[in-house]
Amino acid sequence: QVQLVESGGGSVQPGGSLRLSCAVSGHTNTVYAMAWFRQAPGKEREFVAAISWSGGSTSIAGSVEGRFTMSSDNAKKTVFLQMNSLKPEDTAVYYCAGDRAWGYFRPTDMDYWGKGTLVTVSS
Repeated sequence: QVQLVESGGGSVQPGGSLRLSCAVSGHTNTVYAMAWFRQAPGKEREFVAAISWSGGSTSIAGSVEGRFTMSSDNAKKTVFLQMNSLKPEDTAVYYCAGDRAWGYFRPTDMDYWGKGTLVTVSS
């Protein structure tokens, strides 16, 4: 099994920054790519960003491109989501997810999930 644990969520004012972390443990060799998703109240879970452990493949949603950056520390089996210029519409529970292949990154495609961390952007 694979365990994913997110951290770094919290409350921030518009224009502020937060850095989320996701630590991966267990059978990590079964995970090829990692991704961040988010789910706002009353909305469907949506893709934010993805990266392969090798760093050779990356993907990011248009809604956050230029403001969010996903990175990984392969040695520590940890991925990060640096979020800058945060907006109230970024308020959501952010989930870390793992995939055994590089795919379409739909929520139903992901093999492993963390429990999520809440990000609130409000003045």
